[in-house]
Amino acid sequence: MTPAEVIADIVRRSGALRAHNIWIAPPDDAAIAPWLIYLSKRDMETAPLWGVPFAIKDNIDLKGSATTAACEAFTYLPERSAHVVGLLLQAGAIPVGKTNLDQFATGLVGVRSPYGACTHPDRPEHISGGSSSGSAVAVSCGLASFSLGTDTAGSGRIPAAFNRLVGYKPTRGLVSTTGVVPACKSIDCVSLFARCIEDATLIADTMIGFDEEDPRARPNSLANAPARSGIWSGRLKLGVIAGAHLQFFGDPAYHEAYHRTINLLRQSGVETTTIDFTPFQEAAAELYRGPWVAERYLATLPLIEEQSAALLDVTREIISIGRNPTAADLFRSQYRIAELRRATNRALADCDALLFPTAGKHYQLREVEDQPLVSNSNLGYYTNFMNLLDMCGIAMPGADTQSGLPFGISLIADGLQDAKLMAIARRIEATLSPNGSAHPAAREYRDPNSLEVVVCGAHMSGLALNWQLLERGATLVCETHTAARYRLFTLPGGPPYRPALIRDKEHGQSIDVEVWRMPAENVASFIELVPPPLGIGSVDLVDGRTLKGFICEHGGLDGAEEITRHGGWRRYLQSEPH
Repeated sequence: MTPAEVIADIVRRSGALRAHNIWIAPPDDAAIAPWLIYLSKRDMETAPLWGVPFAIKDNIDLKGSATTAACEAFTYLPERSAHVVGLLLQAGAIPVGKTNLDQFATGLVGVRSPYGACTHPDRPEHISGGSSSGSAVAVSCGLASFSLGTDTAGSGRIPAAFNRLVGYKPTRGLVSTTGVVPACKSIDCVSLFARCIEDATLIADTMIGFDEEDPRARPNSLANAPARSGIWSGRLKLGVIAGAHLQFFGDPAYHEAYHRTINLLRQSGVETTTIDFTPFQEAAAELYRGPWVAERYLATLPLIEEQSAALLDVTREIISIGRNPTAADLFRSQYRIAELRRATNRALADCDALLFPTAGKHYQLREVEDQPLVSNSNLGYYTNFMNLLDMCGIAMPGADTQSGLPFGISLIADGLQDAKLMAIARRIEATLSPNGSAHPAAREYRDPNSLEVVVCGAHMSGLALNWQLLERGATLVCETHTAARYRLFTLPGGPPYRPALIRDKEHGQSIDVEVWRMPAENVASFIELVPPPLGIGSVDLVDGRTLKGFICEHGGLDGAEEITRHGGWRRYLQSEPH
């Protein structure tokens, strides 16, 4: 199919779903035509998203299309696209329309819009989740291959959970917010909805780009690039919430789906450890009960002061609270957030990532109408803390409820660990949705913050040079053996006495070694200590892995004694006096 044929099909099917209020500016042949012309001038070989249709939440600018933030009185026509939209256009993606949202991105429900409550055609009695409701439903209904949302309190994750999607909330600052109507400007994020982790990884790699015009932009490292994430292999330990803090707000179906999801992961070999959820709860409370709502008030000035009737009652009620906090309130909250971040980091230190339910209950429309503030607050129970604590997250499908409703889980890690989180998400997806990822056989993820080093001699536990590892924060991973293709020698000189490991496929055998994990920032100083003829190269292990470790130049063996027959340095030392 040509891009034009794809767009024609999207326009036709969007019209048939008009009653579900997915769009503010729906797909339209005339509006999309200029982007098809632009696409025709792009080289498919250099445009990784060539011809891929995407939707844009209507608080993100697209040149030539009005931005409303779901408030007609606020509407303006941007002169250029948001920075993130520009990156996607350069990559060949086609914008198909602007999606409905909770007004000014204030809400997690998807019903706070003068353009109507956005609902999924398969589940019209249930909310779609907000504030990025239209962006999620557009992808879920196949009207876009991916979409952009925003996520300040969970708006990019709650709709993902209710629509069986992947919702990626990046580390704050990695994706530019230039050209995005702010909600809470200091902690806003542009988020992404996709159908699987593989898609999310490709698109996120395009979205992330340092923007000089964004004062909150943060440069990403090559090690944290989504495209380099791979798939997590080996031991995986996830932090989960202790039962006393789990909340499902009277929804037994979600309660059962959560425990069934956790059991499926445990059966696949995933380890879990309980963490204290209290500091996360306290941080979440700061977002709406603390001074941060003042940022929402600033974002809507002068409209809320001069034309307050233009806002929905519930939106106006929430934002108006922002008049009240003082500078003292803000500083007090910042101090508390810093304390809570220290506590939550301790929870992260004991596991590879956290795994929480994305939402505790899938509300029906009538329930939200009856208790709009309570239902919205409950939806943020597992999400509101994340941006204040500078974390990144991925919402993804868990096990559906017994009646077939989508249930979602969220993986959470510290900021600037996005690639690590994507690698873990691939592993989880392969367990819960084996057909979900287009390329499940991705390369193995390697933690960029540490390096595993193979040692075969004086650096082994308890021996003469082991202190060089310990003072650099290295920890013992395992005792193991090389593949059966190495010979071992003892070099002349000492103390300390040193071995030399060389590769020899014809005459070699398996040699005892240890694997130590060292923080990446200390590796260079460790290498500086390695004297010739020794060096750091690649060592093959018996389990098939190849890691960095001690090797020796063949020319450095003059005067060396071969000790391969002992099978290892420690056994050699035990066999003869030294």
